[in-house]
Amino acid sequence: MQIMFVFPGQGSQYVGMGSDLIRDFPTAQRLYEQANAILGYDLVRLCLEGPEEELKLTRHTQPALLVHSLACLDVFHELTARSVQPVLTGGHSLGEYCALVAAGALDFATALRLVQKRGECMGTHGDGEMLAFPLHLDNVRPLAEQHYCAIAACNLPDQTVAGGRGEDLDRLAEAAHQHFPRKRPTRLKTEGAFHTFYMIAAALHYRPTLDAAGMSAPAIRVLSNYTGTHHDPDPATIKTRLFYQLFHPVNWLGNLETAFHDGITHIIEFGGGLGSGPTPEDKRPNLEGMIKKALRGSDFNVHYHAAINSQTLRETAGALRS
Repeated sequence: MQIMFVFPGQGSQYVGMGSDLIRDFPTAQRLYEQANAILGYDLVRLCLEGPEEELKLTRHTQPALLVHSLACLDVFHELTARSVQPVLTGGHSLGEYCALVAAGALDFATALRLVQKRGECMGTHGDGEMLAFPLHLDNVRPLAEQHYCAIAACNLPDQTVAGGRGEDLDRLAEAAHQHFPRKRPTRLKTEGAFHTFYMIAAALHYRPTLDAAGMSAPAIRVLSNYTGTHHDPDPATIKTRLFYQLFHPVNWLGNLETAFHDGITHIIEFGGGLGSGPTPEDKRPNLEGMIKKALRGSDFNVHYHAAINSQTLRETAGALRS
């Protein structure tokens, strides 16, 4: 097996996230207690009780997702006695920091402090909103640029996210409707136009913290959202790519294509969850749909596994150990 660990980004948070892990696994409980001490506020209470509007703030969402994803990872290692190891890691936006932890480039405390500062800078110094189109990049980019908007993410051949100020995105949506009347965009609930030029000020405020962070060369390959391919193992270069990632598009499609060409046979997703159900068991994985759509019609055969709550962690650990 050639295994890849992946981690979701902002948008996959929910109130109650981590409640089952804390209940079922002392390993997860200890990690959350450590996070509380590092952050200086009660992350456990916020994740378990909300309110949702507080959890959705970027400065809270990013630490919450990182801790949940890495708690899932720690529990998985415990359940498998570390017998299931990746050859590649990757993450979508914020998830790239989890991928660097999983690859040994960052320790937990450093990664948590980085995403705490990153979230604060993005929420305070960012601007704009985001709009997801079920269209190819080549269809969206020229229209976006006509309306002072920019590409924020290339998730799939037919899924492109644009960012800009609200009124500019409204005009972009109208223009897109004229050209593609059957393709309706979705407004994303974010505090800014992440991964566009609206985040340049945030990146400049974030850079001193990033520059000062301790980082090692990863023990395995890690994917870069900025380049769409593998990170250079040099820590200084990784930091520049994390800096550029804040105001350049997330090339998730490039990341997936790189992984497939690397010969990955199994992908395991850790953390987060989507869906309206109230409990962790009701949630579905964030990246599963994109991964499976990217595989359709290709010659690659990759098995997907979720590890986002106690139930799926036990199922995936049991399946892969056997």
